[in-house]
Amino acid sequence: MGETAETPLRVETDGDVAILTLNRPQKRNALSDTLIEALADAVEAAQRNSRAVVICGAGEHFSAGLDLAEHAERSPIEGVHHSRRWHAVFEKLEHGAIPVFSALHGAVVGGGLELAAATHVRVADESAFFALPEGTRGIFVGGGGSVRVARLMGVARMTDMMLTGRSVGAAQAEAWNLCQYVVPEGEARAKAVELAKKAAGNAEMSNYAILNALPRIADMARGDGLFVESFVSAMTATSPEAEERLRAFLDKRAAKVARPGQ
Repeated sequence: MGETAETPLRVETDGDVAILTLNRPQKRNALSDTLIEALADAVEAAQRNSRAVVICGAGEHFSAGLDLAEHAERSPIEGVHHSRRWHAVFEKLEHGAIPVFSALHGAVVGGGLELAAATHVRVADESAFFALPEGTRGIFVGGGGSVRVARLMGVARMTDMMLTGRSVGAAQAEAWNLCQYVVPEGEARAKAVELAKKAAGNAEMSNYAILNALPRIADMARGDGLFVESFVSAMTATSPEAEERLRAFLDKRAAKVARPGQ
C-alpha cells in the first residue's frame, strides 16, 4: 500500500491483539510527526481495548528512523520539544498496562531502533539489520536511545555504532540483546503475533507488574529492589485471577512447564 496522509499507520486487531503497522513504505517507514501522533493515538486505544500490541512495518523495512526532511527545519528549542514528544509516546509503550511486541525486518535504524527498544519483546527476521548512524548525520539520538538502547547492548557497543555507522545483522543483534528472537525471513510478524497472544492470556495484574515493576527494580539498589519485589509479589499473588490460576495448577488442571521444543 502506498503512503497517504490518511494512513501513516494501519491498525488491525487479531483477537485480543492490536496490530499497528508503520505505513510509509516509500520512505522506508521514516518516523514523521504525523506517524508519531498516529502511533500515540493507536497505543492509547489499544491500552483501553486490547490485551497486547504488535508493531511492525509495511514494505521492505521496519523503520529507517527519523524523517530527516522534517528535522532539518527545526530550531534548537523545537528540537527539544520534538525529542520530548517522542519520549512521551514511547513511554506509553514501555510503561503502559499491556505488553508490546515488535516484528522487525529490513532496516531497524536510528529512530526505528529507538522505537523497537521501547517495546518489551523484539522479534527479528533474518533480513533485519540494526544501525545508529546519528554520528555520520551530525546529530544525536533523541527518541530515548541513549537510555533504552544503551541499557540493552551496553554503552561501548552503542558508542561504536554511533561513531562508525556500523550496522549489524539479526544474529549479532540477538547476541547483543537488541532482539530476543530471530526467525526466517518473512516470519517476524507471525511470530510476534503468536507471542503476543500468549502474553494476552496472562493475568492482567501479573503483566502489569512485569512491565512496570521489573524495569524500576533494575534501577534500584539491591536491597531496595528486593524490598519492593516482596510487595509486588504479594499483591500480584492475591489477585482473584492469580488465585484461580494457582488453584488450577494445584488441581492439575493447568499444564506444567515443558522442555524446549516440546
